[in-house]
Amino acid sequence: MIDCVGSELRWVSHGVLRPIRSSALAARMAALMQDLSGVIARYRPDVASVEDVFVSVSPRSALVLGQARGAALAALGAAAVPLVEYAPARIKQAVSGNGRAPKEQVQRMVRRLLALESTPAVDAADALAAAICHAHAGPLERLRRPRARSRARMRGIDPRLRWAR
Repeated sequence: MIDCVGSELRWVSHGVLRPIRSSALAARMAALMQDLSGVIARYRPDVASVEDVFVSVSPRSALVLGQARGAALAALGAAAVPLVEYAPARIKQAVSGNGRAPKEQVQRMVRRLLALESTPAVDAADALAAAICHAHAGPLERLRRPRARSRARMRGIDPRLRWAR
């Protein structure tokens, strides 16, 4: 969680949710959704930014990641928190200036940009980097959407269909 006041970024909180591995998959996903719902209720975010899905080396890892992502998106949807998604390279570019930056560089830059006392864990740094990316891109994203909708209307396309993808 970060706050964006003007061009200043302020750290609020970060952490990593890890369900107990020994429980059944459905129980782990339910716990993840419940834990994230608690975080959402506590901090009441205006928007959530997440990394787009990418193809993993391991099909099993990709499947488990997709299931966990689904639980997280369900928690956000249940709380009516708007969601934006960014490509991994765009997030890295926004934080480090390099779309192919290694994880360690992203961690260091997140620490520097948010003036953290210590380097966050890789997963927490990735989440904070996505938030930083949206803080930097947010106004641009809001300006871009109305233009796209108006072009769609001029072509006679229902704008709801265009954004439903």
